[in-house]
Amino acid sequence: MTPAASGNYTFTWIDWAVVIGYLAFTTILGAKLSGRQATMRDFFLGGRRLPWFAVAGSIIATEISAVTFVTVPAMLYAEKGNFTYLQLGLGTILARIIVGYWFVPAFYEREIYSPYDYMGQRLGPRVKQVVTGLFLLGQLLGQGVRVYLTAIVLHVVTDGRLSVDVSIWVIGLVSIGWTLMGGIATVIWTDVMLFLLFFGGAIVSMLFIAGHVPGGWSEIIANAASVDKFKLLDFSTEPTLAFTFWCGLIASTWGSLNAYGTDQLLAQRMFCCRGERPARRAIIASSAGLLVTVTCMMVGIGLYSYYKHFPLSPADAADVAQEGSRIFPKFIVRVIPPGLTGLIVAAIFAAAISSLDSVLAAMSQTFVSAFLPPKTPERRAMAVSRALIVVFGVVLSGMAYVAIEAKKAYADILNLALAMAGYTGGAMLAGFMLAFLKIRVNDLGLVWSAPLSVVAVFAVAWKQPWAIFACWAACAVLLGLWITAVARSPGRYRWKTPIFLLGIGTVVTLQLHFVPIAWPWYIPIGSIVAFVWGWWLADRAP
Repeated sequence: MTPAASGNYTFTWIDWAVVIGYLAFTTILGAKLSGRQATMRDFFLGGRRLPWFAVAGSIIATEISAVTFVTVPAMLYAEKGNFTYLQLGLGTILARIIVGYWFVPAFYEREIYSPYDYMGQRLGPRVKQVVTGLFLLGQLLGQGVRVYLTAIVLHVVTDGRLSVDVSIWVIGLVSIGWTLMGGIATVIWTDVMLFLLFFGGAIVSMLFIAGHVPGGWSEIIANAASVDKFKLLDFSTEPTLAFTFWCGLIASTWGSLNAYGTDQLLAQRMFCCRGERPARRAIIASSAGLLVTVTCMMVGIGLYSYYKHFPLSPADAADVAQEGSRIFPKFIVRVIPPGLTGLIVAAIFAAAISSLDSVLAAMSQTFVSAFLPPKTPERRAMAVSRALIVVFGVVLSGMAYVAIEAKKAYADILNLALAMAGYTGGAMLAGFMLAFLKIRVNDLGLVWSAPLSVVAVFAVAWKQPWAIFACWAACAVLLGLWITAVARSPGRYRWKTPIFLLGIGTVVTLQLHFVPIAWPWYIPIGSIVAFVWGWWLADRAP
């Protein structure tokens, strides 16, 4: 039996040296490339001097993350896994083109730091605070999953010597350090290097598998074809299925408008370019990230063939049966020789950090912009921004423990991670459209429609008895706040009460009479509720 099939390797000191050496090299080079960060403009916009190709690479690195790098191979390795997940990529490409040609020109009308600045200028200051709050909530829900997954990977590849708890905090501390070091410029340049590493790691893994499966690629492809793993299109109209053509064409396009256009995590990068045209080029060029996804899928079908020939040990098989996403980490540590193992683990570690440091920069910037008084001195604003990076880093690391519990309700970690953004993304997209379409409304409508939207998405996502109670409780709180507003300003609110009650009734109807739907539809549903009631409840502005 070849060494590749023996399964006797473990994570060695050589691998540790590779991981630590790579992270040290990236830290030093990122600091050199980022330059001096003397002002808020430097810290959060990179002085608007970053090249478009670096911005495109950073977008790819941030959206791919460890979730894609680890769970997509696991999804294809599974007995019924296939390429239908790639249908969602159709929507992401269409959305990037729309954002590039319609959203980006609006963002470059004047110097702003986020889409929320744009909404606040168009609709009113309260909208900026509302959508910033939604963004912060969405990141708290979603990023904990990514930290948790990477912690599992580090725990697996070190044969349990590095616990999940320790792994979570190592990821958090490194991300905090990189973000503090040089703001968004450091984040973008380190993301570029991390992108090159994890793309290279995926290719190395794919080639290594092919080199040790008897028959090579011919055998791998034949095995995959025999169980229909190359199935790409699914035209089913079943609303509970996430990977269908209609989800890709409609729901994924709709949801990706939020991801690339109004979610500061990715949108922030477009504000760092030298102008409108480089920003458009960066967002459209980031469509190349689909090549990484396809590569990870090929790793998955390679693992399927490899373990047909060289089955997992009983202990490893039990671990994978308990958590399917462990299959790729198991292969890395058991099969790939020392040194290369460290390189690929560094790639996984890098993928997690590239997402988390981006989140910390975005959360800090939006919080300062929305909630700090406008006349705050520059030096104080910088100090608050840095302090918030530390606070949010600790909180997001803690949210990994919440993800452990939330995962129990989802079939796999990939669906959990992708679903989390759907709760708040619809209201954020609706806020942008209310501002962008210039339909002469103020901020009053979105202040009320945004929470209605979040509760509406919750209503279609969860149907358990506790969820019904939580939904009704949230509606009761919103109704109580409305009654208070009517009492304080009857002339402004009283005539809108039937409209608001209709919104509450819509949420209750979604809870009681609609079946649970797949997560790609969360943002379309949320944005429709937020836009309709955001327009209906608003005052007409000049």
